[in-house]
Amino acid sequence: MKLWEKGIATDKKIEQFTVGNDRELDLVLAKYDALGSIAHAKMLGQIGLLTDSETISLVLALEEIIKDAENGNFEIEDSFEDVHSKIEYLLTAKLGNAGKKIHTARSRNDQVLVDVNLYLKDVVKDFKSQVKSLFDLLMESAEKNQNVLLPGYTHLQIAMPSSFGMWFSAYAETLIDDITMLNAALKIVDQNPLGSAAGYGSSFPIDRTFTTKELGFETLKFNSVAAQMSRGKSEKIVAFAMSSVAATLSKFSMDVCLYMSQNFDFITLPSHLTTGSSIMPHKKNPDVFELIRGKCNKIQALPYEITLITNNLPSGYHRDLQLLKEGLFPAIQNLKACLDIAIFSIKDIKVKEHILEDKKYDYLFTVDSLNEMVVAGIPFRDAYKAVAEQLENGTFKSPKETKHTHEGSINNLCLAEIKEKMKATY
Repeated sequence: MKLWEKGIATDKKIEQFTVGNDRELDLVLAKYDALGSIAHAKMLGQIGLLTDSETISLVLALEEIIKDAENGNFEIEDSFEDVHSKIEYLLTAKLGNAGKKIHTARSRNDQVLVDVNLYLKDVVKDFKSQVKSLFDLLMESAEKNQNVLLPGYTHLQIAMPSSFGMWFSAYAETLIDDITMLNAALKIVDQNPLGSAAGYGSSFPIDRTFTTKELGFETLKFNSVAAQMSRGKSEKIVAFAMSSVAATLSKFSMDVCLYMSQNFDFITLPSHLTTGSSIMPHKKNPDVFELIRGKCNKIQALPYEITLITNNLPSGYHRDLQLLKEGLFPAIQNLKACLDIAIFSIKDIKVKEHILEDKKYDYLFTVDSLNEMVVAGIPFRDAYKAVAEQLENGTFKSPKETKHTHEGSINNLCLAEIKEKMKATY
């Protein structure tokens, strides 16, 4: 069944090519398509295009479809083009003419816009919840390990002293920026496109404010052409927010892999978080974090994939937009999985407490040493040269302690302030 069917057969090869894997991808939209249809049916009833009994019967039937979708019992067979045609078929088979009326004053174009916006609203809220859980875990680890020193690096060369408290809370505070990005994405998708039809509105006296309130959207996407043009842009902005989260996870995972290697030897992972080798019995590989890194790097490519699909399209609907789901929907599941496994795994990272006893880390304190000379009255450039000479002739004595007091420094991590910042942003 095709909603645009005119009684003229379509070549099977063309049908297969144009439908692609839409049936499989549309399964995640079934609940949202039914929700949009409930709001639309109620609105049609309000303006007299449906009778009260037709409206009630449609709402009840659509609520049953939502239950089936939530329980995993909703299917889109090969005889249907997409989720929209399957749901309309079910309504027509059950209710007759009332089912045939459900498509009045709308198009598949605004249907899919509503479905995707409702879906992405839930997705972004889920991401925010997961990111907040990860933030809490990182802050807990920062508080627990704030006095355990860790070498800091620039150019992968020993630089200045850091701490595990600073390391964990650095990623926690970075997640606040990611929440900001997710909030922006939520603002974009929280606009109701229903009623824009094929992109140019309808001659029916529909009430778009009614469906906006009914569906829980913050506002209406007023201009019908603007509503249609949001297809692709909404997905891209959500993809950029996802990319921001993915970048944080990827960088953290790289640190874990690096710090776990024997050359660094800063942390260990328990056996249940590592894998072995088929020929080397000593191996404990951080596959979990390697896969998080790889999956999140793929996710960071998503905004550019969407850009390349959409950047030269004029206003109005184009079938190219169907391809957006192929990249976005699997990426959503991958990022959810990466956040979930990161939350599961990070709590079991074991830090090593005596890393800086190794003499190669004495150089971490050269800046602290020359700063003490400056405080004693020696000009900075002279103190710099004096310490450099000590290093050159082997007479440098490392203080092996830090006296940093400014906000965000190793001895003043501002953990309470970071928590307040997250609270204000979330």
